[in-house]
Amino acid sequence: MKREKVLSILCSVLLISILLGCRGTAPTVHIREDVDFSFIKKVAVLPFENNSENRKAGEIVRQLVISELLASGLVDVVYSGDVMAAIKRQNVRDFTALTSKQIRNLGKDLKVQAVITGAVNRFGMVNIGKISAPEVTITIMMADTDTGSIIWSATVTRGGADFWARHFGTRTETLSETALAVVREAISTLYQY
Repeated sequence: MKREKVLSILCSVLLISILLGCRGTAPTVHIREDVDFSFIKKVAVLPFENNSENRKAGEIVRQLVISELLASGLVDVVYSGDVMAAIKRQNVRDFTALTSKQIRNLGKDLKVQAVITGAVNRFGMVNIGKISAPEVTITIMMADTDTGSIIWSATVTRGGADFWARHFGTRTETLSETALAVVREAISTLYQY
């Protein structure tokens, strides 16, 4: 009787693992607890650093972030052209090394409470045996324009072939679907708190 119960539990755990598959890892999130995010009504999304082999990945993810922020209904987003004009006016040359003074100046120029920036670390297809599957990793950060300090960041990875694709050849997500899922997961961490 005891052996049957152990076997039943092991089968249940295996079945749950199979159904869930391996689609990604839990996001790494930092959020400042002393910040009231309800005061953030308007943000600017700066160009994303692109560390992937896909030369358009940074702009693709940036546009997805803008779209998802607008879809959330929680913040307004400054038009990309206005952001680029402010970047030129403020003489910002390197988005990966913004100073807190540059963040504050961009905030005043664009009349926003926060700026969002980030990096695309992986964006492409990976081969797993005979299967090709998308893999996307992004890091996204929000900085308060009053202080110039980071108040939220999230790193999210998703991709690879799940159990069904690896063993039965079912369709994997497209790269676009994976990128959208990663951005949605990252944005959702901001509004969970």
